[in-house]
Amino acid sequence: MTFASMTGFAESAGSHEGLRWRWETKSVNSRSLDLRLRTPPGYDGLEPPARRLAGERFLRGALQISLTVEPAESVRGLTVDATALASAVRIAREVAAETGLAPARVDGLLALKGVIVADDASAPLDPVARAHRDAAILESLATAFDKLTRERCSEGAKLAGVLSAQIGEIEALIGEAGRLAAAQPAALRARLNAQMKELLDAAPVSEDRLAQEVALLALKADVREELDRLTAHVQDARALIAQGKGVGRKLDFLAQEFNREANTLCSKSADIALTRVGLALKAVIDQFREQAQNVE
Repeated sequence: MTFASMTGFAESAGSHEGLRWRWETKSVNSRSLDLRLRTPPGYDGLEPPARRLAGERFLRGALQISLTVEPAESVRGLTVDATALASAVRIAREVAAETGLAPARVDGLLALKGVIVADDASAPLDPVARAHRDAAILESLATAFDKLTRERCSEGAKLAGVLSAQIGEIEALIGEAGRLAAAQPAALRARLNAQMKELLDAAPVSEDRLAQEVALLALKADVREELDRLTAHVQDARALIAQGKGVGRKLDFLAQEFNREANTLCSKSADIALTRVGLALKAVIDQFREQAQNVE
């Protein structure tokens, strides 16, 4: 399956028996599939099938979908609003009677706002005609969703490259941490030996006692388990990216596990260089998690 992002934009247009419409679909990050549909009055029945079409194609993402409808010019006409015209005539006569001015002409009355209105061809449709109209509109929506899917997959391909590069950085830092951690026991022994000599005024320190203290310190500073788990997480992350669609939640959880192990590594570190590597590791993991939250 294709690795997909949750961001994208697509649109489609269609027509049916003089009616024209245009769909706009936008998608952004969300923890679940959230669809918000905006349609003109009289098109509310499109929402249930629209949700079904979205559910067939998307697993996560906040979808904002809008439908714009307008009749074709060939079916548009002009209609006289009889009530508005009657009011205009009455007012014109009253003004003429009070002022003695010539009565208003027909063209002047018709030019008044609201007297002539555009016919929007919105007469109620019979059930069969409405079903055919809605089917054509939904087919156009399916086309928009398919375009949006391709857009999200295209973004997903770029995102997979970014995540793979970050995983490579994490793996390199884990290797560096492993090399530094391997040198910790010797560094601890030298540091402890110097401290003991300073405290005891250069008195000789028993090798057994020194070895015991070094062993205790080394045990507390042992980060091999953390490094092993981090290495396993790197393999899991690569497997998820290769798996493709629908792995966003798992990648987000894996980023949290990465961060937990990196925190433990820093807390156990007895070496400034290892701590710096741990902090660099946390920075890359934070970037990884930020990108992972864009994955479907």
